[in-house]
Amino acid sequence: MPARRGDATVPQPPTLTALYHAQRLAMVRLAVLLVDDLATAEDVVQDAFTALYRRHGEHITGVDNALGYLRTSVVNASHSVLRRRRTARAWTPPAEVDVPSAEEYVVLKEAHREVLAALSQLSPRRREVLVLRYWADLSEAEIAATLGISRGTVKSAASRALDALADILKGRI
Repeated sequence: MPARRGDATVPQPPTLTALYHAQRLAMVRLAVLLVDDLATAEDVVQDAFTALYRRHGEHITGVDNALGYLRTSVVNASHSVLRRRRTARAWTPPAEVDVPSAEEYVVLKEAHREVLAALSQLSPRRREVLVLRYWADLSEAEIAATLGISRGTVKSAASRALDALADILKGRI
């Protein structure tokens, strides 16, 4: 809109507000065709106008082709939205782990407590052998090397420890 100063007309520099009022709907239509969602299209256009404002301010005299700049921003932002959608749709959530119910968890926790209490009643050597075998998952040879005993002693200690553990747990049940 030209302003009059005396007899000469002085053109006003283009403003972002004027561009917004003139081109917002056209940009939203463009974005809707690209992203196929009105709400997302409006967000894309709003972000494009905001980026233009942050970069150049209200008077967009520094932009040679503000409309082209805006159109490019809308197209690029639409591509980003589509890439995020494609990534989100391609993501497969991990399979759900079979989680015990609250009741099963309480029963399991109680069973663990009973086993730990029974384990504490074993002799130190038998407890060490069972812990290294079933908790640390060591082989008989590794247990023998760790404890400085023979493999035969490991076998007999494990067998006797399991029998004693079974007897202790039978008395608790």
